[in-house]
Amino acid sequence: MVDALGVAVVGFGWMGRVHTQAYARVRHHYPHLPLRPELVAVAEEVPGRAEEAAERFGFASATRDWREVAADPRVHAVSITAPNFLHREIAVAMAGAGKHIWIEKPVGLTARDARAVADAVAGAGVQGSVGFNYRNAPAVEAARDLIAAGEIGTVTHVRIRLFSDYAAHPEGALTWRFERERGGSGVLGDLASHGADLARFLLGEIASLTADTAVFLPERARPTAAAAGHSRAAGGEPGPVENEDYVSCLLRFASGARGVLEACRVSVGEQNNYGFEVHGTTGAVYWDFRRMNELGVSRGTAYQDQPVSTVHVGPGHGEFAAFQPGAANAMGYDDLKVVEAHRFLRSIAEGTPYGATLTDAVHSAAVLDAMTRSAERGAWVAPELPG
Repeated sequence: MVDALGVAVVGFGWMGRVHTQAYARVRHHYPHLPLRPELVAVAEEVPGRAEEAAERFGFASATRDWREVAADPRVHAVSITAPNFLHREIAVAMAGAGKHIWIEKPVGLTARDARAVADAVAGAGVQGSVGFNYRNAPAVEAARDLIAAGEIGTVTHVRIRLFSDYAAHPEGALTWRFERERGGSGVLGDLASHGADLARFLLGEIASLTADTAVFLPERARPTAAAAGHSRAAGGEPGPVENEDYVSCLLRFASGARGVLEACRVSVGEQNNYGFEVHGTTGAVYWDFRRMNELGVSRGTAYQDQPVSTVHVGPGHGEFAAFQPGAANAMGYDDLKVVEAHRFLRSIAEGTPYGATLTDAVHSAAVLDAMTRSAERGAWVAPELPG
């Protein structure tokens, strides 16, 4: 028996569309899932966008006010893909209304915001999943298993990079993403949040860190109309960029390992250059998002001049078998969101968390807050989990 589950999406930019498509596809890849998501409602404040989404994707209703979604008894689960500054308010309200939530990172502007959402979810007895999609790549899960099994010895150091050019054009519009009050911590929340999650997912807790940040494009033009994504706004009234374009961070893990995390949103020539290199006492493992289905692995007893092999992930790695029948058949970005959708819905069906949780979001946000404090003080600091 498959039960229908009414779902809604709040915020219908690119990520809202990705969540919607994941709901539509999830039972194709996971036919034994005991829940069937039904697209009940979509909320988006930009005029006409919710109605367009309803017509295109088949939502039963559309609204500009997310509060109508919270009050809708047909809705049992909600994807929250609105701008960062709305995350806490919407998520707390949805949990209070008894809705399960699948929320995009960074879950608010601070670790306190993430903690407030986590507490609301726990208090309401609902499930909460977070959009740390890169950990869902089968190659990343394979790397984690390999590290945990001691295949590269004791981990000594890691480098995590997240370089992109989505904000590199000087005519990029001064949207909410570049404002401290609405966007929060710039590239920290946008990209480094993924890096902090990957670091913890692969190697465990971060004990202390020291960070440096910079704004390389200090002024942008304000948009004269509703802006979507990373729109251009040439000729608009100029305004200041209030949050970071770039961060570099040295990490010390509780295990004793060391790390470097670097992220930039204005890296000309870089398009989604995300990845990591983890080194151990007897080997290493490498992953590049642009070659998502490959893992570089060096292991053995040679130490010096030890070769690196390319492993093409296959049905034995992570969730690969739900998408492809054999190794080297490529999965893509949207597939990672289908994996997330499955884990979210499975959490609801079984009452047990699967995948990235709000606890993971709180830990990631605490690392971002520590980066901000470190950059301000010019000192090593320890991430502090809010009470």
